[in-house]
Amino acid sequence: MTAGGVPTDELVQALGAGNVSTEAAELEARSHDSWPVAVKWARMGRHPHPAEVVVRPGTAAEVADVLRIARRARTPVTPWGLGSSVTGQALPVEGGIVLDLSRLTGTMALDEVDLTVTVGAGANAGELEDRLNERGYTLNNSPQSLYRSSVGGWLATLQTGQFSSRYGGIEQLVHGYVVTLADGESIPLRASPRRAMGPDLRQLFLGSEGTLGVVTEVTLKVFPRAEHRRFSAYDLPSVQAGLAAMRETMALGLRPFLVRFYDLDEARHAMVDEAYGSPVLFLGTEGVRGVAEAEHAALAELVESHGGRAVGPEPVEAWMARRFDFSTVERLLDEEGGYAETVEVAHLWSRIEPLYDELKVALAPLADEVLGHFSHVYTQGTSLYLILLGRAGTDPEAEARLSAIWETAMGVCLRQGAELSHHHGGGLARSRYAAESLGDAHRLLQRIKDSLDPEGVLNPGKLGLRSSRG
Repeated sequence: MTAGGVPTDELVQALGAGNVSTEAAELEARSHDSWPVAVKWARMGRHPHPAEVVVRPGTAAEVADVLRIARRARTPVTPWGLGSSVTGQALPVEGGIVLDLSRLTGTMALDEVDLTVTVGAGANAGELEDRLNERGYTLNNSPQSLYRSSVGGWLATLQTGQFSSRYGGIEQLVHGYVVTLADGESIPLRASPRRAMGPDLRQLFLGSEGTLGVVTEVTLKVFPRAEHRRFSAYDLPSVQAGLAAMRETMALGLRPFLVRFYDLDEARHAMVDEAYGSPVLFLGTEGVRGVAEAEHAALAELVESHGGRAVGPEPVEAWMARRFDFSTVERLLDEEGGYAETVEVAHLWSRIEPLYDELKVALAPLADEVLGHFSHVYTQGTSLYLILLGRAGTDPEAEARLSAIWETAMGVCLRQGAELSHHHGGGLARSRYAAESLGDAHRLLQRIKDSLDPEGVLNPGKLGLRSSRG
């Protein structure tokens, strides 16, 4: 049998009938991810990017089999972790095979000497964190989607968590991994602990969204859980003052594990007080008690020098308790005409304030609320995370509003020379802007794609890359 030209018989022979599905409900479930636009499509019963067959390999060898079959048949393959992408990375734009990696969990292998843990790429990241916590360790990587995301998805999207200002993004937290190429060859990529024999090829597939290969196994760094934490919240007189305080924090080498600075509009949500009257900065330090306390004291002095006023640890502690909560966005998206979107971008310290100013003004007509915060800081710059909430008359109107938000936000970022994404990745939301954003580097990316996947079957329609169908 076949499904729209997909070599279903070969897939069944390779994986077994129980791991190959063409059932309508299964295909529908894998044709929408967590991108708000896709959520609206699902509510309207629209399926613009339907999968033709869903396969669930249980081993890396079976992943290789699927990719070899797909390559011979020139059938598109879209990897699917746990479907938590908020930009449409896992949507099968050209149909074909959805490669569901959720069975590829492996057995957790914790190395308490080298401080690493190895699991299958389909492992639920939150469940892994819980198991490590029981042993006294942590990944120190805590995205809002922790319990909805897979570790392989972290690599594919170049993900970053809420504690990145101290511990870094996935590019700093991954020790190594195994990737399977379009021709079925599996390549281990590791360093022990650092290698200067040619380029660090571990970086090649990070953020490639499954367009260059499929990650099947991941080895992450682990850390002993901190013995002490200290939290503080501070009112700031302006966005400019808060940005200056964060920039100085990084320039001086201070590394709080938590840094979140909310503009006035989002501060009212963060403080759970609609009448709150100033931007607010959340900080957290951790580690050996004496060091964490000393860093906390240094930060307090620094923030106060920029006009900050301490308001206690309670707001930060409350946020820590609810930081995985998606309910505000989910409830709004579930309403007829309701819409919500998140747009995370980044720029240098010298350009982040003009970027923030222009985005707030440009997006204001497109939503009832435009909330902004800065939460991943570096010596050279910071991310900017915008949350847009609104209600239109109907779901089609909400979809149109979401499209306008993306077009407006990306246009501003391109004019300002900003990074179009800090940690959600490109997906469908940003694919058409990729070439302009990356410039000459996009041609290099296309040459790498053509070399590793000459048939163009791996996750077509993403990162502005050509596919087998042009």
